[in-house]
Amino acid sequence: MSSIETTSAAPIERPGLARRMAAFMYEGVLLFGVVFVAGYFFSAMTQQRHAMQGQHALQAFLFAVLGIYFAWFWSRGGQTVAMKAWHIRVVDRQGLALSQARALARYVLSYLWFVPALLSAWAAGLHSTGAIMGALLAGIAAYALLALLLPQKQFLHDVLCGTQLITQLPVKRERKHALKNAR
Repeated sequence: MSSIETTSAAPIERPGLARRMAAFMYEGVLLFGVVFVAGYFFSAMTQQRHAMQGQHALQAFLFAVLGIYFAWFWSRGGQTVAMKAWHIRVVDRQGLALSQARALARYVLSYLWFVPALLSAWAAGLHSTGAIMGALLAGIAAYALLALLLPQKQFLHDVLCGTQLITQLPVKRERKHALKNAR
């Protein structure tokens, strides 16, 4: 499965911003489980006794685990679980599957969703959780709206690493179709 599965004359359909954001939110819910299991594994392996003990090592470990998660799914089929649920697939500019290197580059560049807002909160001296979360949510909204100004309404990290999100509807299986017609 190295290229986009489309009918011969069908143009590439791109998902709208609302659907991409819904997939983004669903991905966050699913990642809660991944982060929970990885954090538990890390604390068991390092015999962590306190939440602040090894905090930076845990953050680096979770960054690596999430990188493996996304690079694995994006380079093997182009869809995470949330992307499958919302019929979204990531491909390169030519419509081909991502290499692991491009998938990793997309993962690293996807932190553009968060880093500018967090740096702004740090520069403004924000310390309360509410203020930091507010800055983070405002940054995420600004980043999402930036897509409306970019070519083909892509996210900035997709433009920078040469990828694009497309609509990937499930392929109908002939067997199910044949069973329906037999009745």
